[in-house]
Amino acid sequence: MASSLNRREWLRRSALAAVGLGAAPELFARPLISSAVFQRECASRISPLAAVRAKLDANENPWGPSDKARQALIEGIGQGNRYAFRELFALRGGIATRDGVKGDHILLGAGSSELLAAGINAYAKGKIMLAQTCYISDGMMGEFPMDKVALTADFHYDLDAMATKADPAIHSLVYVCNPNNPTGQILPADKLRKFIDDVSPKVPILIDEAYIDYAADPKAESMVDKVREGKNVIILRTFSKLHAFAGLRVGYALAKPALLKVIEPFTQQGFGVSVTSAAAGLAALKDTEFQQMTLRNTAESKQILLDGLKKLGYEPLPSSANFVLFPIKMKGQQLQSQLAREGVYVRHWFFNQQPWCRVSIGTADEMKAFVESFAKVVS
Repeated sequence: MASSLNRREWLRRSALAAVGLGAAPELFARPLISSAVFQRECASRISPLAAVRAKLDANENPWGPSDKARQALIEGIGQGNRYAFRELFALRGGIATRDGVKGDHILLGAGSSELLAAGINAYAKGKIMLAQTCYISDGMMGEFPMDKVALTADFHYDLDAMATKADPAIHSLVYVCNPNNPTGQILPADKLRKFIDDVSPKVPILIDEAYIDYAADPKAESMVDKVREGKNVIILRTFSKLHAFAGLRVGYALAKPALLKVIEPFTQQGFGVSVTSAAAGLAALKDTEFQQMTLRNTAESKQILLDGLKKLGYEPLPSSANFVLFPIKMKGQQLQSQLAREGVYVRHWFFNQQPWCRVSIGTADEMKAFVESFAKVVS
C-alpha cells in the first residue's frame, strides 16, 4: 500500500475505466485470470460438496485460517462500516517488521494475483521472459508478449540461459516463480542472487514467492535482501498458502518505492483488501504456532503421498512447496476426470512431451484418499 492512499481518486479512475471513457487505460488492462482459463477452472471444480473426498487441485491450506485469525475476522466485522485505513496501515507495519523493510517498500493487494497482474500490465510493453513451464506460461494471466526459456534437464529455471538472453531492447521484465509452480522445485539461493545482480541492472525481475514459506529455510531462500539492497527486483508474497487465506485475499509486493510506483496504477492501491481480511492478516502474521503446525502437518501429509506414489512405481519431482508434481502414464485429462468421479480433485499438465499430475498437500485423510483412488484408476 503506497503511503499516499487516495481512495476517492482510485474510485474515480476505476469508474471511468469501467464505463470505457479511456481516462484510466492502465487499470486492469488484463484480467487477473484469462476468461478461458477461469471458465475451465470453474468447470473442473464445480461438484456437489458431499462428493468431494479430497480437494487437492488449488494448493490451498486445509488447516486454516487459524483460530486467532478467525477471531480477528469476527471482531473486524464491527468495523465493516468503515474504510480500512487503520487496518491496512497496521498490516503493512507488521509485514515491514517481519521482512525488515520500510513501509514504503510494501504494496498490499487482494492476494498476490492482483499484484502479479499489475506487474504484467505495467511491464508488458516489451516481452516478459519466463520459463516454460511456470505458473503464468500457459495463459493463466491472459495473453501478453512472452519469451519462454526451456527448463533445464532437471526441471529448474535455466538461469544461465536467461541471463545470456536478457536484452533491455527486447525484454521489459523477467518473471521467476520460486519455488516454481507447477514443478515445486526451488532454485539455489546463491545462484538466484547472482542472477539478480547480473540481470536486474538491465531488466527488472519479478520473483513470485507464493510458496517460499514451505522452503527448508524461507529467510535464507527469499530474495527480500535484494530489495533491501535497492536492486530492480519485485518480490510477491501471499497469505493464501501458509496462512490459509486463499478465499480471504491478502497479498503484497516488496520493492523499492520507484518500482512500486510503476505497478501501483494497475492495482486498487491496497483497497482490494477488506477491513476484516486486513485485521485477520495481522493476527495470522503473529500466529507463529499455527504456522509451525501447518508446516508440520504439510510435511507429514506429503510423506504419506510420497510413500504411496513410490509403492505404485511413480517418481515425483523434489518439492519445496505444498504440492507435488509427478509424471503419469495416461492422458492428464483422463486421469483428472477419473479421479473426479472418485471425489478426488487434482490438476494436470503437459510439457516436455510428458503428461504430469500435480497434487496439492491436504490432510492425512485426503492424501490417503488420493493414494487409494489413484491406485484404483491406474491399475
